[in-house]
Amino acid sequence: MKWNWLILSLTFFGILISCNKKTEEDPEFAEVVHKKEAEEKPEFAYGFSLNDYHVERDTIERGDNLSLILARHNYDATEIHDIVSKIKGSFDIRKIKAGKAFTILKSKDAIPRLEYLIYEPDAMGFQVIDFRDSIHAYTVDYPISYKVKTIAGEIDGSLSASIQREGLDPGLATALSKKFAWNVDFFKFKRGDKFAVSVREKYINDSIYVGTEEILGAYFDYNGKDVYGFPYTRESEKDPQFFDESGKQMKTMFLKSPLKYFTITSKFSKNRFHPVQKRFKAHNGTDYAAPQGTPIMTTASGKVIETGYTSGNGNYVKIKHDGTYTTQYLHMSKILVRRGQSVQQGQIIGKVGSTGLATGPHVCYRFWKNGVQVDPLKQKLPTSAIMDRGDLPKYMAQIKPIKQSIDEKLEEKFGN
Repeated sequence: MKWNWLILSLTFFGILISCNKKTEEDPEFAEVVHKKEAEEKPEFAYGFSLNDYHVERDTIERGDNLSLILARHNYDATEIHDIVSKIKGSFDIRKIKAGKAFTILKSKDAIPRLEYLIYEPDAMGFQVIDFRDSIHAYTVDYPISYKVKTIAGEIDGSLSASIQREGLDPGLATALSKKFAWNVDFFKFKRGDKFAVSVREKYINDSIYVGTEEILGAYFDYNGKDVYGFPYTRESEKDPQFFDESGKQMKTMFLKSPLKYFTITSKFSKNRFHPVQKRFKAHNGTDYAAPQGTPIMTTASGKVIETGYTSGNGNYVKIKHDGTYTTQYLHMSKILVRRGQSVQQGQIIGKVGSTGLATGPHVCYRFWKNGVQVDPLKQKLPTSAIMDRGDLPKYMAQIKPIKQSIDEKLEEKFGN
């Protein structure tokens, strides 16, 4: 019996040791460690911690209005009328437009309550309606910032496409063509011609591009010449004019032509073969061909001294600009000004036609200097105004860093 008891005790003791060892070594009995659930990532927008709310994002549908939106969130007609009355001075419910985004923030109560409605009318900011104790509305405008950007490139195709390839708004080409119209013929650019532009760009929240706020300066390599232009507002004027690097105004008294788009088919000549009369005679004008009805502009400001019709000139307009210069525009299909009327440079005075002795639609542009008809393409025309000596030092100081930036960009791009 004693031996049996001893054997049983030893066996039981061995089993205990074996179990303890298995518990320590066998993975089946290893301690399971549970990782803590990942903490919720904070999210902020519109000045709110969105994690504190039930967030519903939506878009204004066609036919939607504030009343319908609130009705979908269990507001009755009386409550809606009360809300609209309280916010009418700071939130115009009539300006809610289809396609615009809005966000609803509701409380995390057992029964969620509408606390805020955020409406985004545009990229410039947002409007908030606060539905808590004291219902009110307010507007938040995003901060606006400006960045100066200077680019340089070569003409390859159109100027707008060339500008876009360098990372600027292609619409700048139109603005530049207007500012440099008196010094650069934008239809005569050659592939490889160089250009540079410095602009001030507008951003929302320092990241959302809005557009070009201002052209600070520009450069064109045109006909082998360096042409610079910079805006400057003189004390006597409200709007800026463009001047070159020495302070000379770029805008001349006359436009280069009476049409925006044209082909010169016949130049000023003392002995030209007339296509209708079939004989050689003087051609005291320059013919600009263009489609029927193309607008004709006066090349300089002045007063209309004649309008009418003759068998040779067709419908025509004659304008006196000052004591030195007079211009005339022939073969119009329609006259749009009257005798005695004052006109401004670039104003539309008629439309291209083929009245009188003409073989096709065009305008014959005639030019008088001191009572003598001359070739306008060979004239050195005066500027409209000269910068006052009092403005020049201020102008030169203003353009110095801009020109330096343009020159550095050209050097960086082309090496010379």
